[in-house]
Amino acid sequence: MNTLSAQEIKRRGISAVDKSLKSGAVHIIKNNQPLYVVLSEKQYNELIQSEESAYLKRLKTSLNEVHAGKINTYKSAASLIKKMGLDD
Repeated sequence: MNTLSAQEIKRRGISAVDKSLKSGAVHIIKNNQPLYVVLSEKQYNELIQSEESAYLKRLKTSLNEVHAGKINTYKSAASLIKKMGLDD
């Protein structure tokens, strides 16, 4: 884990973060606990793109299931609860 203490940032400024970012995301430690994660703009964009791709994949899968008729419908929440056996 690439770490940097908050104290080190106070002493050295943003240059400490810049140097650490060269080897990946930087976990900022404060009071002996990882508190923040700093990413480069490129890393951040890759993370967002990955998240969007995963979301679209889940959405496509759900739509395919709907089109294939692999869904159940219920007239009410109560009927769903009963079907699930949670109507104690």
